[in-house]
Amino acid sequence: MGRYSREELEGAFETFKATADKASETGDWKLWAALFTEDARYIEHAYGEFHGRAAIEEWIVKVMAPFPTMTFPHNWSVIDEANDAVIFEVENVLPPPNRPDGTPYSFPNWTRIVYGGGGKWASEEDVYNPTKDGGPVLKAWIEAGGKFKSEEQVEIVHR
Repeated sequence: MGRYSREELEGAFETFKATADKASETGDWKLWAALFTEDARYIEHAYGEFHGRAAIEEWIVKVMAPFPTMTFPHNWSVIDEANDAVIFEVENVLPPPNRPDGTPYSFPNWTRIVYGGGGKWASEEDVYNPTKDGGPVLKAWIEAGGKFKSEEQVEIVHR
């Protein structure tokens, strides 16, 4: 068993999901970044590695700015009590327009977060293939009429 109880992990994970939903609704991704410890480590395979809550906040605020209504529903999750971690699959759902059949443009990624105690997460790693998943879906969404919040933000996304 890890350092934290299953109940604490589950509670912190529910807060993590609810805070991501709130950040999506409001566009305030600082709320979500505040869930990480001061010395957290974040690995995002398309954007790189970030060290510390301040770096995570700076990145997430910039990268999410073009997508004020993007949502992140969870498809499944597993509590890894032995390692104080949660592994889950999240869908990255772009705002309308949707595909001709009505389904949204989206792509999945697997994420592993490790709990650091006190309601904070010590690390996160997002695992997906940006060349196969993220990029083609984003391109198709744009071709279907999807729009960024502002055109100067396009450069951040195409990094």
